[in-house]
Amino acid sequence: MGKRGDRKLQILQTLARMLEQPASEKITTASLAAHLEVSEAALYRHFASKAQMFEGLIEFIEETLFGLINKITSEEKSGIKQLESITAMLLGFAQKNRGMTRVLIGDALVHENQRLQQRINQLHDRVEATLKQALRFAGGQNEMAATEDPSARANLIMSVITGRWHQYAKSGFKRDPMQYWGEQFRTLLAE
Repeated sequence: MGKRGDRKLQILQTLARMLEQPASEKITTASLAAHLEVSEAALYRHFASKAQMFEGLIEFIEETLFGLINKITSEEKSGIKQLESITAMLLGFAQKNRGMTRVLIGDALVHENQRLQQRINQLHDRVEATLKQALRFAGGQNEMAATEDPSARANLIMSVITGRWHQYAKSGFKRDPMQYWGEQFRTLLAE
């Protein structure tokens, strides 16, 4: 058997794969243990609860998304290009991480501890704040009208992104979240 961290990662990867099933039922520790071919007790040696497993997935999402956002904002000097790269990355992340998309939209958290949904809501708020910052930056660079309220535009963009995540998950991962995005992004920025 591998190291403790390896098994923990394996549990989280299996949970994420199970969440990729479009018509999946509520995931129980018993079904997760069966997929891993271990006992439920073995799961609890690594995680105190199923909620803690979902927290592990949320931590992965946060670290990945904000790591990529920080890279984009530090390397890209144009506010509009930051915004475009961040939004494309958010949609691309969903496209590549189906199970994580169900966590992002809260679908996988419906029957779980309420604090998990609150944590996802905070993640959404942080992403929206990042979009607002990029819009302010774009306004300061005269890439778009500085008189416009960046909060309202950031909220609209975040709403479209979460809507596309929902469409993707609810279509059984058939409706590509990137489809039409280039054209729609330009529409979202139109004066």
